[in-house]
Amino acid sequence: MENNGQRIQKYLSDCGVMSRRKAEDEIRNGKIFVNGIKAEIGQKISPTDDIVTYMGKIVERNDQKYYLLLNKPRGYVATLSDDKGRRTVAELVKDINCRVYPIGRLDYNSEGVLLFTNDGEIANKLIHPKSNVEKVYMVRIKGKVTNEQLERLNKSMIIEGYKIRPCKVTLEDDTTQNQVLRFVLHEGRNRQIRRMCELVGLFVTRLKRVSVGRIYLGGLTSGKWRLLTKGEIDYLKSL
Repeated sequence: MENNGQRIQKYLSDCGVMSRRKAEDEIRNGKIFVNGIKAEIGQKISPTDDIVTYMGKIVERNDQKYYLLLNKPRGYVATLSDDKGRRTVAELVKDINCRVYPIGRLDYNSEGVLLFTNDGEIANKLIHPKSNVEKVYMVRIKGKVTNEQLERLNKSMIIEGYKIRPCKVTLEDDTTQNQVLRFVLHEGRNRQIRRMCELVGLFVTRLKRVSVGRIYLGGLTSGKWRLLTKGEIDYLKSL
């Protein structure tokens, strides 16, 4: 086996099928096979000699890498499939000629920037806790925000037993009854912003991610995607 083989999780990630973390889950679920035998986590394979299948289809390396940005609408889950029958973001990027998968998460009722790629190395860099990539959200709140609530949002908080890093939260729009807050995060715990707001007594009516690092949503229409520019791709590779 050349170079003592390649771990199957990395192979699946390099092929653009899924992230390494997702691959481990699917291996545990018995959905990945090597030469007709259920795969094991950490198993090494030879990409040239072994046959890897997932969901009954042979997994082959795609050397061409794709990077794209989707303006995710509300009402879609940020996965390639959903056991509850909900609409998925895969439906919105199905016209690209290869399998790409979302990097990170964006809640069902949230919208905005969602990156996709078939480059497993880049995906792992972005979702790693140490990546420190800044993410910016515009969050509409029901009613008015007090100075005390705003002060608490800017401090470290405990969410489900985990101490989140302090965020930068500022009042962006005070011209309407329902105010808009700007959240700047360097991590992304599950439903973090909504839970932060709940802890200080605020109710989120709309949440939109407008940038991930130096990649901005701009005027992209909801539900549409675009390929990243060379400059944006170079930025991701430099992380």
